Amino acid sequence: QVQLVESGGGLVRPGGSLRLSCVASGSGYNQYWPMAWFRESPGNEREFLSVIEWCGGTVRYADAVKGRFNCSRDSTKNTIDLQMNNLAPEDTAIYYCAADRTPAAIAYSAQEYEYWGQGTQVTVSS
Repeated sequence: QVQLVESGGGLVRPGGSLRLSCVASGSGYNQYWPMAWFRESPGNEREFLSVIEWCGGTVRYADAVKGRFNCSRDSTKNTIDLQMNNLAPEDTAIYYCAADRTPAAIAYSAQEYEYWGQGTQVTVSS
């Protein structure tokens, strides 16, 4: 059994920042799994944002967030964070963390992640 719980979402003005966190737990969780952040807005598919390997040594970002978002990981606490800066209205979405139980390579597609959190709403509006 694996649980992922996101927190940190909310309402922020354009240009502002938010920091999301995801805590993983459960007897089935493996700290060596790659973890990722996705988001989904109404009418759109779930969008890849960032993936981080277990040690935090390899991090990848989608072009849409590169330079604005920073993903970090504390494997001793089973947490990953997403620092989001210079937010814009188009960043409004539900943000999800995910775990890849069977990594063969770095995964960018939502279909490759087996475990998901419940999501946290981020709204960017003036």
